Amino acid sequence: MQYTFSDRISSLKPSAIREILKATSQPGVIPFAAGNPSAEAFPVEEVRRISKDIFENDPILALQYGITEGYEPLRKRILGYVKEKHNISRDFDNIIITSGAQQVMDLTSKVFLNEGDTVICETPSFIGSLNCFRSYRAKLCGVPIDSDGMNIEKLEEALKNNKNAKFIYTIPNFQNPSGATMSLEKRKALYALAKQYGALILEDNPYGDLRVAGEDIPNIKSFDEDGIVIYSGSFSKILSPGLRVGYVVAHQDIISKMTVGKQTQDVHTPIFNQLVVDRWMAEYDFEKHIEKIRGIYKAKLDLMCSLVDEELGDFVKYVRPEGGLFVWCELPEEIDMLDFCKRAVEKKVAVVPGTAFTMDENDKTNCFRMNFSTPSDEMIVEGMKRLGEVKRSYKNG
Repeated sequence: MQYTFSDRISSLKPSAIREILKATSQPGVIPFAAGNPSAEAFPVEEVRRISKDIFENDPILALQYGITEGYEPLRKRILGYVKEKHNISRDFDNIIITSGAQQVMDLTSKVFLNEGDTVICETPSFIGSLNCFRSYRAKLCGVPIDSDGMNIEKLEEALKNNKNAKFIYTIPNFQNPSGATMSLEKRKALYALAKQYGALILEDNPYGDLRVAGEDIPNIKSFDEDGIVIYSGSFSKILSPGLRVGYVVAHQDIISKMTVGKQTQDVHTPIFNQLVVDRWMAEYDFEKHIEKIRGIYKAKLDLMCSLVDEELGDFVKYVRPEGGLFVWCELPEEIDMLDFCKRAVEKKVAVVPGTAFTMDENDKTNCFRMNFSTPSDEMIVEGMKRLGEVKRSYKNG
């Protein structure tokens, strides 16, 4: 039969990243297009022991329904952690456990967006969030990113020109895909502008614990005295993406509405998964684990950047990220970026074209994204060698 899909979904296209990832399943493909944690970073033995103990001593709790807001001990533990380490959470704030950080994007959209409302986003930005906002028929307004984060002058222009802007979406730490980190000055300026123009801030921080260079910068939520910042956190990059445990800290009135919205989606995040996270935080040295994975990613980032310099040289421009999982490279103007990505795939190296992260598919970009956390060191060496061959194919063409 002929299917008539909803207007909300019919205009959406598959994630370019997910489509490219299909190619990585082919033998010999170097997966620079992924964004998965390194296999070395998973605390497998700890999770195995915790899981065994849960099913031996408290199986019904793990298998039964739970409350929508999340497992209470985990909620308290996370609130205590973000307050102590990041100065996040005021008396008016509350928390809900989500099925990954992606659900935070969806709940925020569900709670605040009407069709035709505007979301102000960094450009480029994470495709998963952009598609979420699009699914609610929102208008996306892109603000360019400088090396130190969102361009504040352009942000104010966007706020002036979009009176129905509901929130500003930002990834201030090691932004995906650009790798840029927003300066403290810009974080304060962004907050001031949001307050001035009556917009909320959706602060997405999946990579904040993955800093490998430079000094920590306070999160925007840490100076939220007005209840205008919605803070999204996740255990996907520091424990396990497969567990799908994230969280959102926001004003209690926002959390109350998100709770109702979540009840129409998945009722609650799986209790067993929450128990694993709670026990892991309680029984193991959380900070020691963070230091371990920082060491893993620093080595991988150093390796990839050294090989970008060696194999691609002045053929690309990039800003070395201080953390996160990605390196964002800009090609010369005369090189067609999509052609470069196609030639890379022919060499069995999967990179993500920059158009996957733009507000509109017609927006021009000559950049591509590479991930260093997923491939092994040997794959990074071989993959960069192959990209060097792609570079030389232009000079020899």
